[in-house]
Amino acid sequence: MACCWRSLTTMGTLMRRTLLSGLLFALAFSFGQPLAFSEALPDEEGIWAALKSGGYVVLMRHAITEPGIGDPPGFTLDDCRTQRNLSAQGRIDAQHIGEAFRRRGVPVSEVLSSRWCRCLETAKLAFGSVTPAPMLDSMFRETGTAGEEKMRQVFAAAKRRPSAENLVFVTHNQNILALTGLSVASGEMVIAVPKGDEQFKVIGRLSIER
Repeated sequence: MACCWRSLTTMGTLMRRTLLSGLLFALAFSFGQPLAFSEALPDEEGIWAALKSGGYVVLMRHAITEPGIGDPPGFTLDDCRTQRNLSAQGRIDAQHIGEAFRRRGVPVSEVLSSRWCRCLETAKLAFGSVTPAPMLDSMFRETGTAGEEKMRQVFAAAKRRPSAENLVFVTHNQNILALTGLSVASGEMVIAVPKGDEQFKVIGRLSIER
């Protein structure tokens, strides 16, 4: 199935108008200004060219899933049958993401993923090798300071990225929203670099267009 890419590089916000998003956005700002845009964001080809040079963090939301919000009651991380998983289209999209990276010669040093099955499957279908990382686990309905600690760990890992390759994090919308202030679609990627203490500078966004 043919697909093409589009970049979302305007300053328009895509915040979900829900209480959850508002709380996560507030959490992001508790660390200081979470999002610093460059004055002129590159277009799609500019983003791919930047990725080919290496040194970036790719914050990716898992591909599209079966209908639903969150996971069924009583789900467990060690049993994918109890979770909300990728749809057939989501699996195709995940493969297209990996193909796009390989076709353009984008170097990837490591792929870390939330332990949720929909994230692990997205990462495996796109990149093959993946390391489960609890710091990327879903922050949906999370309370207390656990989310703040996850964000600190993500920033620390991002700072250790290699200069000539890219580090990929496959996670959930709520996590990306808390880290960058941006709400993303399924399979969408935010390309960023750590900036200062626990901040990301966003270079651009890439998503698959059906």
